[in-house]
Amino acid sequence: QVQLVESGGGLAQAGGSLRLSCAASGFTFSNYAMAWFRQTPGNGREFVATINWSGSITYTNDSVKGRFTISRDNAKNTLYLRMNTLKLEDTAVYYCAAGRILRTTSTYDYWGQGTQVTVSS
Repeated sequence: QVQLVESGGGLAQAGGSLRLSCAASGFTFSNYAMAWFRQTPGNGREFVATINWSGSITYTNDSVKGRFTISRDNAKNTLYLRMNTLKLEDTAVYYCAAGRILRTTSTYDYWGQGTQVTVSS
């Protein structure tokens, strides 16, 4: 069955860095657009970044542009999110998602279980 498993979350200091990974299985990874979303308690899922099947097209939320970079390795069926210059407001549960269509809305087909990122001062 389809599985998306996020890892790499944890505690980081403001100004620090983390790299999230999302291991995909159960579907043809290279045929799908992939994305990262995040969610804080009481709020809906916020778009972070998305990447097309080949990695040639990416879109990033203005709130993280210049600090976060999305990438993928189709040979490893893995999606990444490099997060630099972390801010307190980046604290959230981060989810990866897979879908046939590249989009910035949360209407993706498959979702991971999420990984917590906590940024401290």
